[in-house]
Amino acid sequence: MNVIADLCVIPMGVGVSVSKYVAECERILRERNLKLQLHAYGTNIEGEWDEVFAAIKACHEAMHALGAPRISSTLRFGTRTDREQSMEDKVRSVEQRLAEMEGD
Repeated sequence: MNVIADLCVIPMGVGVSVSKYVAECERILRERNLKLQLHAYGTNIEGEWDEVFAAIKACHEAMHALGAPRISSTLRFGTRTDREQSMEDKVRSVEQRLAEMEGD
């Protein structure tokens, strides 16, 4: 089953800057050849359910290995069975609605 997820990982107990940890997580996600979209407060991830959640687990494991004693993550995700839909499809749909509204 395909899933689109929005992941935000926050390593705790490592100081103010967390970019080293976030970059490691991003590297792991890229290694897994998942469809990604990095944004200011997390990463959108698209792929098969088991692959996406295995990659998230690997992110947590790697951050702990780098010395983060605690990690707080937020995860929002969704699936569809009525039709295929990509991250780009979802964004395009909203952009089309906005364009229609601006044209009125």
